[in-house]
Amino acid sequence: MNISRVKQFYLYFLDRMVKEDYIYISKYLNEYEISMFKKLSKGDQKHCVRVAYEVENKCNENKSLNKDRLIKIALLHDIGKIKCKLNIIDKSVLVLLDSITRGNIKKYSNIKKINTYFNHGEDGYKILKDKEYDEGFLYIVRNHHNKEFNNDELDIIRLCDDNN
Repeated sequence: MNISRVKQFYLYFLDRMVKEDYIYISKYLNEYEISMFKKLSKGDQKHCVRVAYEVENKCNENKSLNKDRLIKIALLHDIGKIKCKLNIIDKSVLVLLDSITRGNIKKYSNIKKINTYFNHGEDGYKILKDKEYDEGFLYIVRNHHNKEFNNDELDIIRLCDDNN
């Protein structure tokens, strides 16, 4: 288990959504997106905001990136988790079981929490696909945990997600 998992566990208990975070998301998300975002658990909301803040910093370092687009993706990248809320214990157990079983836990995706944890990118894609998002946007939401796919935007979202 790597240090980022320990950091995520720690932040889950200490880092809370604050007024400034809601002001921040309202700059990048429309009403529909905010309503979807608010269906995430508070811990997942804060995680997405932390990812967005880091994405913003990366975009400020590289002006060729579309900052508004990438921040919106960062805020919505875990939207598939609205299908089944996972608490910190659920996530911790699933991370440990994934490690112990060397990935074989994924075979039990008929269990809702396992399915949500491992397939929330696909679920997010399905939630957003009928809205007015371009294929590149949807590709990133769908594949942000899939290491087989890469492009510059996906790599930034993945890096920032892994760090938070």
